[in-house]
Amino acid sequence: MKHNLTLACSFLMLCILFFQFSCTVDYKFQRNSTFLLIDHVMDFDISGKGNSGAWKKTDWINLEQRDTSGYCYKTKVKSLYSDTGIYFLFDCEDSVITSTLNSDYADLYNEDVVEVFLWTSEEYPFYFEYELSPHNFELPIMVPNVRGDFFGWKPWHYEGDRKTRHATSINVEDGKIKGWKAEMFIPFALLKPLDHVPPDKGTEWRVNMYRIDYDKEPSDWTWQPVKTNFHDYEHFGTFKFN
Repeated sequence: MKHNLTLACSFLMLCILFFQFSCTVDYKFQRNSTFLLIDHVMDFDISGKGNSGAWKKTDWINLEQRDTSGYCYKTKVKSLYSDTGIYFLFDCEDSVITSTLNSDYADLYNEDVVEVFLWTSEEYPFYFEYELSPHNFELPIMVPNVRGDFFGWKPWHYEGDRKTRHATSINVEDGKIKGWKAEMFIPFALLKPLDHVPPDKGTEWRVNMYRIDYDKEPSDWTWQPVKTNFHDYEHFGTFKFN
């Protein structure tokens, strides 16, 4: 009887521990309800100026300035997708370009930058982060984020159909800076082996889009508000491929 009681207690403790462990690895949460339809297009060339006729097929998305300690500027974004990848076009009002880093994979977020985060499946806490500076230097990384502990990994065999296309331009009128644009193409081949890549019509990805500016004090803009930092993926919005 005593032996049976001991076994029963041990089994109960194992059940409790299993339940606690299950809770710690459960990444389910209350989904952000914001949806954005992303239209399909044929592939097109990018210039950094957004002058392709393809961009006329979609509307601008306004980013909200989260920190107004610096100058107040307007920031807007467009997005499209093709059979081979996803496109983004950022239009950033600005009067001073803070961009001295002159290499890819530098800490671009410490200066003026735009950023895109693509979380293709809620089943796993892995997403793709892409940053682009006003002088066209990039930071493409895959980010595992385990309960807020995250770090970026560089892509391997970053060449051929896995390579991004990107370009930027700075708008100067009468000798004064008025803003800058960033145009980028992220190939689906680069996102392997993430789930739901490439997307089909009706596929949903969790996404957020950002800008950081350093004219006076650091200011940042977001499509969907985050509570902690840009890696707060639980609060990303949703792209639905149309």
